[in-house]
Amino acid sequence: MNKLLLPEHVAIAREKQKEKDEMAKIPDPTGWRIVILPHKGVEKTKGGVLLSDQAIQEQQWTTNVGLVMKLGPMAYKDKDKFSTGPWCKEKDWVIFARYAGSRLKIDGGELRILNDDEILGVVDSPEDVLNASLHS
Repeated sequence: MNKLLLPEHVAIAREKQKEKDEMAKIPDPTGWRIVILPHKGVEKTKGGVLLSDQAIQEQQWTTNVGLVMKLGPMAYKDKDKFSTGPWCKEKDWVIFARYAGSRLKIDGGELRILNDDEILGVVDSPEDVLNASLHS
C-alpha cells in the first residue's frame, strides 16, 4: 500500500490533532488528583530477547515510574502542604509507590490516578530507575 506524501506542516498539524484527540480520551482528574501513564518498559532485553505481551504488561503493572498526563484543578494548591510549590507538572516523569493510586484500564495498558502528595520524585528518564534485571 502506498503512503500519502504530505507537506511537513500538514503532517505536523495532523500529528498534533491526533495527540489532542488521544488526550481528550484521558479522564480529567478531580480535586487534588493526578493522572499518570505508567511506563511500559522495554520490549527487548539488551541481549536481544523479545519480551511477550504478557511480560510487557507485567512491567507496566508493577512499574513505579510514569508520565504525568493531567493535574486536577486543586493539585498542589495547598500552600501549607506545598510551600515550595508543585512537586511535578504535566509531561514530567515521576516516581510513585508501586501500589499507589487507583488503576484504570485503557486500550493498550492502564492509567493511574494518584493524589498530589503520592509523588516521590521526578526523573529525567524512566529508564534511569527501571528494574535492572529486565535489561540484562
